[in-house]
Amino acid sequence: MLGRALVGLPGGASWGIMASAPLLDSAAAAVRGPSPEIRTMTDPETDPKGAEAPRAPQALNPQAAYALLQESPQAVLVDIRSTMEYLFVGHPKGAVHVPWIDEPDWTVNPEFVTEIRKLLLGGASCTPEGPCAPVVLICRSGKRSLEAGKALLAAGLGNIYHVDEGFEGELDDDHHRSTLGGWRFRGLPWEQC
Repeated sequence: MLGRALVGLPGGASWGIMASAPLLDSAAAAVRGPSPEIRTMTDPETDPKGAEAPRAPQALNPQAAYALLQESPQAVLVDIRSTMEYLFVGHPKGAVHVPWIDEPDWTVNPEFVTEIRKLLLGGASCTPEGPCAPVVLICRSGKRSLEAGKALLAAGLGNIYHVDEGFEGELDDDHHRSTLGGWRFRGLPWEQC
């Protein structure tokens, strides 16, 4: 049975999706409201009612993300945008594409966590004594990567980061991207088809 849901995004925007009831349940679990501030896996906080707040990936600006990738050769940069965005808008050089939400149905990818685990060799790059290889997520403006990072943390993965400005950054006053921030705006290596 198909159901309909609105996925709320920070800033009041939302995406309407149609999917099976179990998929909507998993999407609802993965896509929670935005945290008022960044919480890392190593510094969990609780909300005022005492319930543990959803863990969030550590936010990095594009330059810090690039530096992390240069300093940690085992780190993986994952572009989670749609296939069309990845191919035609461009993507960071060396990024692996694993969409979080993709066409034609624009639903949360039910295999997202599994695909990321595969990138980490099924967890083989994680040791009991230390964290997993760093996973850096990037989307258009940092919103989807935040939500995808929360899903990875909830699934038990650690060492998750997200690029807070994304690839294109926020809209400017003329509704253009790549003028205020983002990977491309910061002059970091990128390519497109």
